[in-house]
Amino acid sequence: MTRRRVTLDDVARLVGVSAATVSRFVNDPSKVREHLRGPIQAAIDELAYVPHGGARSLASRRSRMIGAVFPSLQTSLFGGALDALQNAIASEGYTVVVASSDYDPACEAHQVQTLLANGVDGLMLVGAARDPRIHELIARKGVPCVITWVSQSDTAFPCIGFDNHRAAFDVTNHLLDLGHRRFGVISGRLEHNDRGQARLAGVRAALAARGLALAPEQIVYTRFGVAEGREAFHHLMLRTPRPTAIVCGAEPFAYGAIFEAAEAGIAVPREVSITGFDDMWLASQITPALTTVRTPRARMGGMAGEYLLSVLGGETPTTPRPLPYELIVRRSTGPAPLA
Repeated sequence: MTRRRVTLDDVARLVGVSAATVSRFVNDPSKVREHLRGPIQAAIDELAYVPHGGARSLASRRSRMIGAVFPSLQTSLFGGALDALQNAIASEGYTVVVASSDYDPACEAHQVQTLLANGVDGLMLVGAARDPRIHELIARKGVPCVITWVSQSDTAFPCIGFDNHRAAFDVTNHLLDLGHRRFGVISGRLEHNDRGQARLAGVRAALAARGLALAPEQIVYTRFGVAEGREAFHHLMLRTPRPTAIVCGAEPFAYGAIFEAAEAGIAVPREVSITGFDDMWLASQITPALTTVRTPRARMGGMAGEYLLSVLGGETPTTPRPLPYELIVRRSTGPAPLA
């Protein structure tokens, strides 16, 4: 037997108010007199009433959905940001609609267009490098958008992120201070990837400040993944002379490099030091524990949610200066070998 759907009228009858009053409460409790809010909520709970999403959207002109497009959902890298985003907006009755682009600009463009077509009230995107027509579409729709993982002043939308260039500069300086002069870099592919571009530029800048440079053969560009990190490490260690330090532009690369080093009998850090980027949960558990950059992933997600809520509430919030990151030194880096 099919159970009859509970309606606004059912809730209203139980409380002894009009259906219009219940509707106002569902869409904005502050518009209902305070002494009625408790009884209405109690009736909603008792009857297990679930507001009809379409009707609610028509009444409020809001979908109560925030779209978020991440480059990948295959690792924990973006999970903290997603949790923080959801927690930040949940108190106002919003839900996150999540999409993944698999680091494919065309796929990301399609995901953004789909989210806009489905009436999201706001968007959170990762990185600022994409087809300008996507930014123009978002602007024409009048949907507030915030860019994360980068901190720039010349972007189409406000940024909540950190300085990727400086973070890579600092981790490279750490290796230079340990005496390393022969470097290798494992990088993500740079097309439409401003984070990767900035990180590689930071490595180059730190080396240039010490009179060093990266030759093309010292850099491996590859898709993101642990297996890709293993293959890139193997390739770099075939060089003569071998690098004594390898800077990884993403943490899965570093995990793969450490696994491959162990299989090849190459001691880390005695023969080669390896660094990561992001300080995901495995970084402190792998052997040896990984020296890396701890990025403000959760803080970016939470602040992005707060920013979008402020704009949707009619405010004109300011975005912060670059958020702080932290260089975490562990056992995967050590002094350069003497030979």
